[in-house]
Amino acid sequence: MEVVAQAERRRFTAEYKRRIVREADRCTKPGEIGALLRREGLYSSLLTAWRAARDRGELEGLSPRKRGPKVAPPDPRDRKITELERDNVRLSKRAQRAEALVELQKKLAALLGTPFESEK
Repeated sequence: MEVVAQAERRRFTAEYKRRIVREADRCTKPGEIGALLRREGLYSSLLTAWRAARDRGELEGLSPRKRGPKVAPPDPRDRKITELERDNVRLSKRAQRAEALVELQKKLAALLGTPFESEK
């Protein structure tokens, strides 16, 4: 038997899980379930989880699940907030440019000696 450097996680098909749960349900004598689990190399917690998934009617519960954090669907309000913040920044920059132009026009009017319209 070859020893691998990195152990690979076992994956069980939905049909295999259903078969094991059915076999475990048919066990009536003491020790039969333990013998089944030893024969298959399974932990009792797996059997418990598979039975619970079956009882809840989850077909997905009887198939391998992807590990790691679950990706939540994006909230449409977050996209709207980001869009509004971007517009706010754009409009603030535009207002600053307009104020700078008005100040420049006032200084130019003062240099030329012509009254600025807002000063009249």
